[in-house]
Amino acid sequence: MKEEYFAKNVESFVQNIWHKKKTYKVLENQKEKKYYCLSMLPYPSGSLHMGHIRNYTIGDVISRYHRMLGENVLQPIGWDAFGLPAENAALKNNIPPAVWTKENINVMKRQLKSMGFAYDWSREITTCSPDYYKWEQWFFIKILKKGLVYKKKTSVNWCPNDKTVLANEQVINGLCWRCEAKTEKKKINQWFIRITKYAEELLNDLKELDWPDKVKKMQKNWIGRSEGVEIFFDIIFDNKKKEKIAIYTTRHETIMGVTYIGLSIDHPLTKKIFFKKNQLFKDFIKECNSIKVSESDFSSIEKKGINTGIFAIHPISKKKIPVWITNFVLKEYGTGAIMGVPAHDQRDWEFAKKYGIKIKSVILNNDGSIPNIKYNAQKNIEKNNILFNSDHFNDLNCTEAAKNIFDILSKENIIFRKIKYRLRDWSISRQRYWGAPIPVIYLKNGKIVTVPESELPVILPENIFYSSKNFLKTNYKWQKIFFNGEPALREIDTFDTFIESSWYYIRYTCANYKNGMVDTKKANYWLPIDQYIGGIEHAIMHLMYFRFFHKMLRDIGLVCSNEPAKKLLCQGMVLNHAFYYKDINGQRNWISPSEVHVKYDQKGNIIKAYDNKNNQLIYDGISKMSKSKNNGIDPSLIIQKYGADTLRLFIMFAAPVELSIEWKESGIIGAHRFLKKIWSLTYQYKEHIKKEKKSINLNNLNDSEQLFRFKIHKTIEKVTHDFHKRQSFNTAIASIMELTNEVVQQIKKKNINHLLINEALSSIILMLYPFTPHICYVLWQSLENEKSIDYVSWPTVDKQALQQKKYILIVQINGKMRFKINVNIHDTRETITKKIFDEKKLEKYFIKHKIKKTFYLPRKIINFVLE
Repeated sequence: MKEEYFAKNVESFVQNIWHKKKTYKVLENQKEKKYYCLSMLPYPSGSLHMGHIRNYTIGDVISRYHRMLGENVLQPIGWDAFGLPAENAALKNNIPPAVWTKENINVMKRQLKSMGFAYDWSREITTCSPDYYKWEQWFFIKILKKGLVYKKKTSVNWCPNDKTVLANEQVINGLCWRCEAKTEKKKINQWFIRITKYAEELLNDLKELDWPDKVKKMQKNWIGRSEGVEIFFDIIFDNKKKEKIAIYTTRHETIMGVTYIGLSIDHPLTKKIFFKKNQLFKDFIKECNSIKVSESDFSSIEKKGINTGIFAIHPISKKKIPVWITNFVLKEYGTGAIMGVPAHDQRDWEFAKKYGIKIKSVILNNDGSIPNIKYNAQKNIEKNNILFNSDHFNDLNCTEAAKNIFDILSKENIIFRKIKYRLRDWSISRQRYWGAPIPVIYLKNGKIVTVPESELPVILPENIFYSSKNFLKTNYKWQKIFFNGEPALREIDTFDTFIESSWYYIRYTCANYKNGMVDTKKANYWLPIDQYIGGIEHAIMHLMYFRFFHKMLRDIGLVCSNEPAKKLLCQGMVLNHAFYYKDINGQRNWISPSEVHVKYDQKGNIIKAYDNKNNQLIYDGISKMSKSKNNGIDPSLIIQKYGADTLRLFIMFAAPVELSIEWKESGIIGAHRFLKKIWSLTYQYKEHIKKEKKSINLNNLNDSEQLFRFKIHKTIEKVTHDFHKRQSFNTAIASIMELTNEVVQQIKKKNINHLLINEALSSIILMLYPFTPHICYVLWQSLENEKSIDYVSWPTVDKQALQQKKYILIVQINGKMRFKINVNIHDTRETITKKIFDEKKLEKYFIKHKIKKTFYLPRKIINFVLE
């Protein structure tokens, strides 16, 4: 151990030891308690950003802690390697996506290793490897045979920028989740997986998960379970023929307020009418189909419709109700038909107002008054609201009316209780090249067959230069094949990349298994994941899909657990200041904060900013680090300057893990200063410790030493609680820092107990080890411990040390601290006061002044207010 701390030398030395000894390689051991800690796998985009660093540091700290508890810890890593960014990069740089991806993996792998993360690299996976995606092709065939996969032409979400289909979960507020382009509706043939078959289970099992309430609520709302009824209305068609259409509603007590029926343009009845009506009608349908609008915008678009001239028969009043075709009713929701109740539904009200359709109010306000529906539909209807204008249902509340209406229509067998879900089946086809090929063949006679399992994997051609078109669509050499001697075509769509990330965590348990998708014995040893870590932005995409995938894998016998992850931690973002200037074309040019010079006012507000070229900059506030705003900080530069341990410590200390961090260079400097203090303390004291006996006679400790030892073990107790129960790592670090300061104070005293200093330093180093493993490895070694810190247990609390006999009481005079006094734990207030009065250092205060009031907080503080 050298006198001065050089992080670069320490970290390369320790990392070489870990690499040579394969310290973190792990095997299944039924005799040991397992702990599976997993951070969401990275996309190899080029280099690690601070969001990656935070995610993986949290996972590594938790993994190392549980390893110190004696558990068999699995912490793997891999690469989510397919996807659109690689295609875009290929277009820009004129290189194959495979080359770009593999180069990025090499760069990011070096960066991960430089952070000292305790990964089992023998389990590394890459999702674009045929050895990996072979098994999702195999799984696709299995679930297709089970009836969980189908293909149909349907209206889908289309991203005009990325030129591919998006699942509903990938459309956020009408925008593409990746590029934020406004999505459109488009009809196209697609492969779907029936996630709706698992909707009820996905909803019910949420209560079993130790996940953030916000995530569970988001999933619950996305699944969107509603209990309602289907009511069948008779339709008069061509003045002769009667048909029935089903209407789904959760508010059938409003049925007496129905004034029209609204049909989706895709409803079967609409298609029948389409071929019988005039050109005006056909033009309306054509107009609706041509409108490029996202699904989320349907409720807010301008309401349009056309009167079909046909009527429905009200099932109770038997009156005729006009049937309209509308642009705001979706086939996928409910039944594709609605009963328009404009007085009590704002969307229905807007349509009725536009086309002069009757608006009939049938429910009174909460206070019993008639609702004013002149400007909008009634709001805030509750179960106890009373019906009126509803014939023989008048004077019943909503609950009573709903029951009576159901009973009446049940006798006619035209009403049925139904449960519906907002969740729709998962569209998994993507019109992109860089993805796993879908293992399907189209025969010349129109029949669709799956690729024989013996011919898997269907390998994606990699050594190509990507063009702007779908490469597979134009690659006829790959696409055209023979099947049973007959010409055939391969499927040219590829899997949604969320397929790969939906089962990767299982493959980690058996990464090198050649005989199947999953080694069931190993998977069931490690699963479910004990701690999963990732951003909350994945709540209704990845986190929904991988729960669904796990249940399908269970149902074909590959795993035995119901859920993939017991506990979920969603880390906050890393934020930084953002600056830009506008060029002559009005375009924003974002400048890296490292190139920005800032002037502040007295309150710390930015009053001026300019870059190295003296461009006057506009301050855009604090936002998530991103390439688009050029406000990221390169982790490699921080590691080079301060070391990985400093970065790890700052990341974990700056804020609670679930909250965002504001990047501050001063915070990095402070973390580095603390590590230098620990290094200096150990270096300064290690020679004293070596000369001392190796055991402490606890019976011979004086009052001061007992109090010091109490603080040591109280800190161990607090830090353990912060780790194990609260996952409050920033407060754990704060407690360790407080104990370190106490050690500094103890060293300043004469006749100190060197063995107690050793106990304190050893405890500090062990508790810091999950956060800063490199420096702790060397510090532990310098104290001449025979066993490597990589195999030392977490410090335990000595309960005897916590049986405190004395404590320090703070003495204040008029609110200012003047003295600290050692007090027996059982001393009364009177005894304590007498001891204070006997202290010579305080005589000058009490001789000259009278005591006006005394405030006493037991075991904390006593304050004398003097006149």
